[in-house]
Amino acid sequence: MSFNVQGLESIMTRSLPDHGLPLVQLKEQRRDLVVALQNRNGPVGDWELMQIAAIQQAISAFEDVIADLDAEMEMEAAA
Repeated sequence: MSFNVQGLESIMTRSLPDHGLPLVQLKEQRRDLVVALQNRNGPVGDWELMQIAAIQQAISAFEDVIADLDAEMEMEAAA
């Protein structure tokens, strides 16, 4: 069974609940992509892996910025 790009697009473009938090939305997109892959037969293709990897990189970048901001706030609070 081949990967359905249109299905991926509909998952990525469907209206997600707006939590006002891009990090939450990215994690929801990643979850949706992984679930879509789990619900199909056949090997995982390069395109699917690239999509998940790109979202994971964005999530990691957000988490790094949040950790830096938290550390700065803690240092300011201690001063």
